[in-house]
Amino acid sequence: MRKKVCLVIVAFSILFGNASYTDAFSGQVIQKGAFGDDVIELQSRLQYIGYYKGQIDGDFGWGTYWALRNFQNDYGMEVDGLAGPETRRKLVNASEYNESFVRNNLNRGVKFTHYGGTPLENQVKSETVSKKLKLPNGYSENDIKLMSNAVYGEARGEPYEGQVAVAAVILNRIEDEAFPNTVSGVIFEPLAFTAVADGQIWLTPNEQARRAVMDAINGWDPSENALYYFNPVTATSKWIWTRPQIKKIGEHIFCL
Repeated sequence: MRKKVCLVIVAFSILFGNASYTDAFSGQVIQKGAFGDDVIELQSRLQYIGYYKGQIDGDFGWGTYWALRNFQNDYGMEVDGLAGPETRRKLVNASEYNESFVRNNLNRGVKFTHYGGTPLENQVKSETVSKKLKLPNGYSENDIKLMSNAVYGEARGEPYEGQVAVAAVILNRIEDEAFPNTVSGVIFEPLAFTAVADGQIWLTPNEQARRAVMDAINGWDPSENALYYFNPVTATSKWIWTRPQIKKIGEHIFCL
């Protein structure tokens, strides 16, 4: 009988990794659109090991979705954006989650980012400091504002996915050697964007445009790595039609 018990314990350990797994999450599959305690823990753990860059808010949006997919890819799992048993198990083994620290700050109304590897007392000082931490690495408030202006000026009548795709094109150009390597350089490159040419770049963007920018920065690229886009109804350039087309979102065709 004793041998049987030992075998059960060993099997349980192999299956679940470490004992803390039993205290983690609720056991539900966590997916995009979910919200609540499980998502708070998911975001915290993903952020602790450097995958999630957004706010811990318990809302499973696109930033959380792409962070989870990147984690699954790097850890050799099926990449489906779902936090099922295997994903949760590997995440628990790879990360730490200080529930009381996270919940205390959320209960105080502090919007914060919980960085792993930093002493807890240095992570959240005040509401003002936490707001500064909202900015993704490498992007200033001015970068995000300028990209929001561009998205609003270029695509405010497009579906939300199309607005994120326009923001993604800007980011894709920054990463491409053929374009300037800054937000302002890409946006104000001569003849690059209609909104700059006709002055709509200076319209006041809405919150949706900013969200589209943040989703793109957090990894969502509906354009599928496009470098250009155009409206086939209004396009006057013959050259743009020669570019390899990837997909159409709303009124825009995205291409390489």
